[in-house]
Amino acid sequence: MPKKGKKYLNALEKIDRNHLYEPDEALNLVKEIAPANFDETVEVSVRLGIDPRHADQQVRGAVVLPHGTGKTRKVLVFAKGDKATEAADAGADYVGAEEMVKKVQEGWLDFEVAVATPDMMSMVGRLGKILGPRGMMPNPKTGTVTFDIERAVKEIKAGKIEFRADKTGIVHAPIGKVSFPVESLKENYTTLIETLIKARPAAAKGQYIRSVTVSSSMGPGVKINPVKPLG
Repeated sequence: MPKKGKKYLNALEKIDRNHLYEPDEALNLVKEIAPANFDETVEVSVRLGIDPRHADQQVRGAVVLPHGTGKTRKVLVFAKGDKATEAADAGADYVGAEEMVKKVQEGWLDFEVAVATPDMMSMVGRLGKILGPRGMMPNPKTGTVTFDIERAVKEIKAGKIEFRADKTGIVHAPIGKVSFPVESLKENYTTLIETLIKARPAAAKGQYIRSVTVSSSMGPGVKINPVKPLG
């Protein structure tokens, strides 16, 4: 197990590991104890009462955080004709069709989100082995396969994030930066939790939100009361 630094251990001393904090308390504490000398990302980990091995218990989607994430992501749009023009006008960083597919096949990955019009998916599908494992493959469920390119690009630029439960049933998502006011972090947090609740699979049984932990990139986790996570 890697040795923790002095700043991390000092931060850990300020947390009651047996206490379930309310969201305001937890977010204030995360801001206070963030150990790095840069503006760390505030991240939430939510353990869900699902069995991801079953297709009817998958949790995946996207949400536009009201205050963004504090980071503007590079967007690649696979489109042609008028839709390519629409993408460029909306602020996409890269736009193209066959030539962009070929560029990615050759190893270029200088983007963070890929969007495609439905008519481009026959070509974009060739990139499944490259983009799929990175969670970057355009998908209708997350709104990244659409003819409404302007809306898709603007939402991503404004702070839209994608989420997906991992194989252990945990969703990890950023909700802003340590420099954000607590009120902004809480609004982002509440929006994420509400979206996860709406995405509850019908097959999920028992308590759905099992545990919630919030932390900064380099700091220790602070547990939030999962019984009333929006308190």
